[in-house]
Amino acid sequence: MRRVGGAAGSAGHESAQHEFAEHGHADPPGAPRGTGVRPAIAASWRRSRRSGVDAAAEHAPPVLSRAQVAAARAGHPLAAHLAMARELLRGSAGETGQLMVVTDGDGTVLWAEGPPALRRDGEAVGLAEGFGWSEPSIGTNGIGTALASGGPEYVFAEEHAVRVLHRWSCAAAPVTDPDSGAVVGCLDLSDTAGRLDPAAVRLVAAVARLAETGLAAEMRARDARLRDVYGRHLRALRGEPGLLVTPTGRVLAAEPAGSDRWRGRRIAAPAPGAWVELPDGSRALAEPVGEVFLLRPAARGPRADRPLLSLALLGTERPTARLDGRRIPLSQRHAEILALLALHPRGLSGDRLAQCLYGEAGSAVTVRVEVHRLRGLLGGLLGARPYRLECAVDADVLAVRRLLDAGDLTGAARLYAGELLPASDAPAVREERDELAVRLRGLLLRRGTAEALWTYARRAGVGDAEVLARLAALLPPGDPRGAAVAALAGRFAGPRGVR
Repeated sequence: MRRVGGAAGSAGHESAQHEFAEHGHADPPGAPRGTGVRPAIAASWRRSRRSGVDAAAEHAPPVLSRAQVAAARAGHPLAAHLAMARELLRGSAGETGQLMVVTDGDGTVLWAEGPPALRRDGEAVGLAEGFGWSEPSIGTNGIGTALASGGPEYVFAEEHAVRVLHRWSCAAAPVTDPDSGAVVGCLDLSDTAGRLDPAAVRLVAAVARLAETGLAAEMRARDARLRDVYGRHLRALRGEPGLLVTPTGRVLAAEPAGSDRWRGRRIAAPAPGAWVELPDGSRALAEPVGEVFLLRPAARGPRADRPLLSLALLGTERPTARLDGRRIPLSQRHAEILALLALHPRGLSGDRLAQCLYGEAGSAVTVRVEVHRLRGLLGGLLGARPYRLECAVDADVLAVRRLLDAGDLTGAARLYAGELLPASDAPAVREERDELAVRLRGLLLRRGTAEALWTYARRAGVGDAEVLARLAALLPPGDPRGAAVAALAGRFAGPRGVR
């Protein structure tokens, strides 16, 4: 890439930056003597110095390919608010126009729009889609410094840590997701030095707050849907205390009615089968139910209720088990045994389990040895004659099957992280693996909505040309996900077979 800025920013400027970062005094490079430097810039210079930023860098580093940018755009929460940002930020610039930049929460540019000449100048320094503008990547700059400080920032000319950016000025503000509380992006206006008024930072901050207001409205609508779909789990408790909680830890609803004081509160993000602490100090067991968690507060310890064994078996070569939140190490064979017993809650005889694991050559004696070792991990929760699990069991494979039975294809696609125990050669596991994969894919192709297919295509269905074609046909014109689907479809020549 060509370098912009020529001789702007001498070695003396770099020295002055480092002197300030080191000792907390000296004027900003190029500023009149005695004016000092703003604390936010001073702090950013120190962070840039600690990160080892090269003041002679010629451009920001590339982070994402074009196809990856398209996919990131399609799934990004700010995609739906781009038109509003465009109208307010670019529209306010009048005929001259500035460069409007929207990044993800890491500072990677997803959108960059503006006058052609300014866009060309921006591309020369990496102010373009797919390039990273975090402080550790390119030092003090509007985007990276706003993300680092957590608030709106204006960076003028030689306040930038990298010399090639000294001819630029920028105003940026981060955007926080009200659901997770995480910063999901940054809005930025950039222009050549002297053409961007410092007051622009107030405009960018206001637009960022409007985007957060829009995200909050979407969250409230989503919450209402989740309460409608999963409220039956609370009602099924028949007066026993319980809470519905999002994966991000927000309480959606609670029973009995008096405990609705929990609604709107936030707790630590729950994990399947784990015990979490509630704001009043009590503990609750997190049970995954589709898109949310059901929490049952317990006055006593984890053993007050029937023990819960939680299994994560889909899409991983390192399956995990938790017993009342306590992690249990699993070998591949033990994971296969637990998967089969979870899928056969009435139990399996020794001969039948041997056949499931080893085929016709299986031996009940071999199975007995493996079950004995597994019983050492589970204690008395693994019964015999037939072999069975004598505890509550929740597994991701069971949840996907329940959602498919209920017709919730979007929920099933979201939970389906991949094939059941993909490294297993056990005959019965292979059979269950193929049955679930074929069933889910077939239902999605026949009856899946665009949302369900989009969820599946980004995870387990990556590279499935038939799924991508069906998704492309369902997406309405102008849907921002269309470009990502086209980019993904172009990378794969034929349909992906299911093992």
